[in-house]
Amino acid sequence: MSTIPTITVTPSAAADAYGRVDRGEPGAAAGDFGATLQRALQGAVDSGHDAETKATQAIAGNGNLTDVVTALSRAELALQTATAIRDRVVQAYQDIMKMPI
Repeated sequence: MSTIPTITVTPSAAADAYGRVDRGEPGAAAGDFGATLQRALQGAVDSGHDAETKATQAIAGNGNLTDVVTALSRAELALQTATAIRDRVVQAYQDIMKMPI
């Protein structure tokens, strides 16, 4: 059975990560917001495809029920996260549009 990894981010670790990106060190994430958003969306799509594949295998009698439930839970969490981010972006846009000029 696979476990969902837990990541603890400390302020110093975050500062070090931002510094690596600013310096352009190898292995550092791209500093482009669009690329980061694209990777996050692609991860959500990939988790959905993985869940679909596991469910198809289980229906065919070749899959493990625990793996199916885990994959579906990950896909659901990714979808909920994407929806929450979308809602926040729309709300921020609406707040900006309400600001007086």
